[in-house]
Amino acid sequence: MKYLIAIVLIFITGVSKSDPGTPSKAEPSWLVSTRKSISSEKYDQAVELLKESNQVSSADWNNLMGYSLRQKQPPDLLGAEYYYQAALNIDPKHKGALEYYGILKLTNGDLIGAEALLNKLDKACFFGCEEYYDLKKSIEKYKKESLKR
Repeated sequence: MKYLIAIVLIFITGVSKSDPGTPSKAEPSWLVSTRKSISSEKYDQAVELLKESNQVSSADWNNLMGYSLRQKQPPDLLGAEYYYQAALNIDPKHKGALEYYGILKLTNGDLIGAEALLNKLDKACFFGCEEYYDLKKSIEKYKKESLKR
């Protein structure tokens, strides 16, 4: 029983015996600078930073490119969809890409597509996660607004 509790605690906290709390690897500079631009709502700048770094084999890179293209004014929704799909081809369980692609689906009026992505997020998140709850909330809001029309 004592071992079962230890295993559950390790699973929940993500701590392993081989890595007793050592700091995680530093994030690459392109990721840090892109996130900073996004948090400042400088989406065109984020797109340029991502293009400069050209990390096309990274699911995070593709997700952030999709997000930045969707948020910039005017938005590039076709481009955003391309990059979300690329992120999910690299990592089918990428929580950010699943959430943001679901929001894009709602933007395009595709409730069924958004719900399919929510279902994938549900499977990717063991005990729920922020991305799942955010997309679920967006879907509920979309449904309420659709009833008003």
